[in-house]
Amino acid sequence: MKFPIRTVLAGGCALSLLTAASAAWGAERSAPAGAAKPSATPTATAKPKPKPKPVDCAKVKCIALTFDDGPGKYADKLLDTLKKHGAKATFFLEGQYVKSRPAFAKRMVAEGHDIGNHSYTHPKFTEIPLENIREELKKTQDIVKKVTGKYPTMIRPPYGLLDDDTKTAATEMKMPIVLWNGGSRDWATKNEKAIYDEVLKNAKRDGVILMHDWVTQTVLVMPKLLTELKKRGYHVVAVSSLPGAKSLKPADVYPAGAAEDKDLSSDSPTGDADTPVEAPADGT
Repeated sequence: MKFPIRTVLAGGCALSLLTAASAAWGAERSAPAGAAKPSATPTATAKPKPKPKPVDCAKVKCIALTFDDGPGKYADKLLDTLKKHGAKATFFLEGQYVKSRPAFAKRMVAEGHDIGNHSYTHPKFTEIPLENIREELKKTQDIVKKVTGKYPTMIRPPYGLLDDDTKTAATEMKMPIVLWNGGSRDWATKNEKAIYDEVLKNAKRDGVILMHDWVTQTVLVMPKLLTELKKRGYHVVAVSSLPGAKSLKPADVYPAGAAEDKDLSSDSPTGDADTPVEAPADGT
């Protein structure tokens, strides 16, 4: 009987496939015990990004942006901007707002920013007794530690007002007092261009700039401001990175001469009872 050529070829191919499969199966069975089997091509493991080196402000031009009265309602957006630009800041916190916005305070510490004590309810320290100053500072120390796991490391008295009692409390708590040597007047103007211009006017090497993270316009102008500061050669750092801040002792006032600089009073409306400088409860 004659078979069609296609049938013969098909049969031959099937036989070849069966022979090859049998040979492969036999080879696998006869492989020594424990022999490694071929594996898929290994996937390249992504290398972790190296941590950025600390900025040496003795060698490069630095500036410290500081934010009072927070955490404000928009502090999370400010933190997003700082993170995107690789900038560090210093936040002088009020205990009452740490209590109401604990997640923001926790994030500030987790992302490597400096934390300072700005009292619990923002009274003028020059108008209350030492006992009340102690209470204001201690309550804030305790709530910040409870929320973030760390204590504030410096004090900024409300409105920048201090006297001997303030220094006594700072000595007892073993913390320096940090003021500023340049302002933004963000609390007064609430205008992005005005804030931008004022900060750049006051910017200088190792400068400490006063701002507020509850002022919406401050948060909105921050990307533009950080970009311009970088163009001018500044590294935006926390206060603790500035050369003069590294050797501060309890009750030392920093920057040097800030307590005696009467021009700085215009940065905080200490004499205007109708102008709010404290973060409103809703952060607006």
